[in-house]
Amino acid sequence: MIFNQETIWIIGASSGIGAALAEKLARSGATLILSARRAERLEQLRQSLPGDHHAVPMDISRIEDIHQATQTVLEITGKLDRVIVMAGTYAPSSIDKMTDDNLNMITSVNFVGPVRVAQCVMPIFRQQGHGQLALCASVAGYIGLPYAQPYSASKAALINFAESLYAEAPPTTDIKLICPGFVKTPMTDKNRFKMPMIIEPEQAAEAITKGLNSQHFEIHFPKKFTLLLKMLQSLPYRIKLSLSRKYRPKGT
Repeated sequence: MIFNQETIWIIGASSGIGAALAEKLARSGATLILSARRAERLEQLRQSLPGDHHAVPMDISRIEDIHQATQTVLEITGKLDRVIVMAGTYAPSSIDKMTDDNLNMITSVNFVGPVRVAQCVMPIFRQQGHGQLALCASVAGYIGLPYAQPYSASKAALINFAESLYAEAPPTTDIKLICPGFVKTPMTDKNRFKMPMIIEPEQAAEAITKGLNSQHFEIHFPKKFTLLLKMLQSLPYRIKLSLSRKYRPKGT
């Protein structure tokens, strides 16, 4: 895998897939910029990785943080080869019980924040003449899931945004869309339903690192599960909505 001597900014690196991806890329010879809200956890991760890396705390839901972090990253490294946005948040709840704070956080972290990151880094890639932006959505964006309406909607919006961005990006800028299935992380630990074909963060990181250097726009995994969902997505509403209801937690 060709990551040696590259500078890669991972946003959402403090836990889960982001942390596993940081370890994988660090061992591949990349210089990493690690960002997330939790500064202490970022520093612990930085110190655990082989090589010389940097922690730049940032809250992706705050536009001023994104602008400041982008400036700091350029001051540290002078270039950006890849930016991988892994940040995401999830609050399982029926829509009538969801608070305004939860709704605002989900939309800010899962959609608006990544859009703002793109606004900051796309001009840098154009000026450099190269760059890659990878945005992590979810297979939840393929179809609306019960008790995850804002989450599914925010990921669907990010999928649409990545497709649009790919269409307008210059040939020198590579846009990637990452759509994981169920991965065992603190976020999925909140789920109250059975998660089929769930995988470990290290397996997700392996799939992502392979996909980053592929010719494909979308990186989706595990394939047996994601291909089934893609088939479900193409079915008539009366069939796919009936099937999606089966994911409702018991007793609801």
